[in-house]
Amino acid sequence: MRFDTRLVHVGQRPVPGTGDVVPPIHLATTYDRTAQDPPRYFYARGEQPNREALEECLAALEDARHATVYTSGQAAATTALSLVPPGRLVLASDDVYGGTHQLLAAAAERGVTVRPVDFADPAERDRALSECGPELAMVWLETPTNPLLKVADIAAVSDLAHRHGALVVVDNTLAGPVLQRPLAHGADITLYSTTKSVAGHLDVLGGALVYQDEELHRRFLAYRTVAGNAPGGFDCYLTHRGLKTLSLRTARQVENTRAVVAALLAEPSVATVSYPGLPTHPQHAVAARQMTAPGALAAFEYRGDPAKLLDRVRLFTAAVSLGGVRSLIECPALMTHRPVPPEVRRRLGLTDRLIRISPGIEDAADLVEDLVTALRDGA
Repeated sequence: MRFDTRLVHVGQRPVPGTGDVVPPIHLATTYDRTAQDPPRYFYARGEQPNREALEECLAALEDARHATVYTSGQAAATTALSLVPPGRLVLASDDVYGGTHQLLAAAAERGVTVRPVDFADPAERDRALSECGPELAMVWLETPTNPLLKVADIAAVSDLAHRHGALVVVDNTLAGPVLQRPLAHGADITLYSTTKSVAGHLDVLGGALVYQDEELHRRFLAYRTVAGNAPGGFDCYLTHRGLKTLSLRTARQVENTRAVVAALLAEPSVATVSYPGLPTHPQHAVAARQMTAPGALAAFEYRGDPAKLLDRVRLFTAAVSLGGVRSLIECPALMTHRPVPPEVRRRLGLTDRLIRISPGIEDAADLVEDLVTALRDGA
């Protein structure tokens, strides 16, 4: 099956006996062992039918053997970082989601060495990876990054990291599996906050890890059962339902983002625009090579007051998150990246006037009108 067919069919087989074309939602937390031949389900923290169906579909989207899903993207990230023991080194993208920044700081507190690297800069990337020895355990890539939308060459990073025997984890939340499949470029683990574009409707939390390795699968299942961060049947059902329209939603969101970016470029109140689809983007060529489209997020430097801009928009909702059917707008310094120390934000170039937008599936003309009107009212 090709990608779009997998979205609809994998993990969604008609139910034997009744013929339901949509599998039922399993809400039970425990199972009668005597009613199973052979016994398969014991307790929902370990095994759960809706969870298994969702995992089967997510794995199939990247031609992977395995996927494990979690209560949130943060829970998935915590699980991946649990592979790194104290005393070992993690090289991590310098520009990451605010919650990831906090998780990496927590890893450092338990004795893991965490070193930020601008993987979008080939010279810095090569220098950082060449200087490592056997202490390197993991490379943590976010590409495109959140919120500066820097793009790293996954294949180049994976090749260099694997020479040290290190695992490569790629947070693919901003691109999603329609636009980018990290395992195909050499990564070991793809990370998703399925809360975002995978589920797509801003109504269910979730996270996922997708990978090939059998030993990783054993460790991830064991860790999840003990940690208790497995999502319930209803959340898995909602996420799996959202997946079916992922390609359709993504295409519309990319189209809307292109339209909004074109309008932003013409506005005097906008100082700069960052979008991998622009020829002026520093990593435009890399994005074109490893992504099927340049994404459905953009960022821009606003010359006015960001807080007032967030108050003026009407169709763009001032809220965190991204990738949903409804358009969102945020100022990272005031919202998602507020926990990041100001000196770190300044070093990265994440200014107090940076605005990030996540266009939804509304009419592009309405979105452009809403944002342009808000920009001009504040000029």
